[in-house]
Amino acid sequence: MRPWNVVDMKKLINDPFDFVEESLEGFLLAHEDLVKRVGRRAIARIDAPIEGKVGVVIGGGSGHLPAFMGYVGRGGAAAAPIGNIFASPPAKPILEATLAANGGAGVVYSYGNYAGDVMNFDRAAARAKTEHGIDVETVLVTDDVASAPKDQVDRRRGIAGDFFVFKVLAAKAETMADLASVVATTRRANDYTRTVGVGLSACTVPAHGKPTFHLADDELEVGLGVHGEPGIRRSHIEPVDALVDEILGIILADKDYGGSDVAVLVNGLGATPYEELYIMYRRARQVLEGHGVGIRRSYVGEYITSLEMAGASITLMQLDEELHDLLAAPAKCPMFVQMGAARG
Repeated sequence: MRPWNVVDMKKLINDPFDFVEESLEGFLLAHEDLVKRVGRRAIARIDAPIEGKVGVVIGGGSGHLPAFMGYVGRGGAAAAPIGNIFASPPAKPILEATLAANGGAGVVYSYGNYAGDVMNFDRAAARAKTEHGIDVETVLVTDDVASAPKDQVDRRRGIAGDFFVFKVLAAKAETMADLASVVATTRRANDYTRTVGVGLSACTVPAHGKPTFHLADDELEVGLGVHGEPGIRRSHIEPVDALVDEILGIILADKDYGGSDVAVLVNGLGATPYEELYIMYRRARQVLEGHGVGIRRSYVGEYITSLEMAGASITLMQLDEELHDLLAAPAKCPMFVQMGAARG
């Protein structure tokens, strides 16, 4: 008998080892007008591949919806492989996603900077080239300021900034730009993006049956990663304005956004009410305007989650005119729809 108890975990599941498969099955049934299965653990937009268009493949572990498969669709990614909860997809579904996305103009991979993902996506890229002649480029997302110092940016994790980078990447590919141009623009988007988060409680991976880490009822952790990776400090619960001030202080010390236009994302991790996210956005706007930062686009909600983890993050992306227009471009994906109207 397996060592788990659904009631103890308070989850709406059957066998926890079927969690990803059953979730994927339901997702495909619910969004069959937008996406299709192209492998046991890979999906693609319904019209993929598109001839002459750079293919966009995003992906990573399950447990982060809307990321990653929620951003596959028109104006979004061409395809996504799906891993187990908080675990990289193997090379096989990544390759299946690559083949589904390939329209003959090359493929760009983008995903958060985690060792398992890097290893498996690199393996798939090598196979795509040697076995199928597909040129693959990779843009790692490295927005998590708290995960490594500024002089070691290549060690930084990808967290909620994934959303901004993916959106720019997909929109640039929609313009039918060539592979080099798509990669250059996406790398600029990543370079301009910074995130810091705060965690209030852990989540429970169904197959493990227990919380991924422990925070006392009166504790929070600044800089916590989306899989429960350690942050930079723990403290007692404090007013949210003070937290927002600290988060933005860390971000603004890492990159000077003063005098720039930005997009702001206040992202919930899965169990934080939207009302609390808007309180955070309110304070973030006050702080940023006080620093001479112009806010041209705002996103508040759940964009990169961690199952039922409580907490949130703030992301800034500096905007030039191209990045603004790409971020504002229309999209119709299962879990992200944007009409394309620009602000500011």
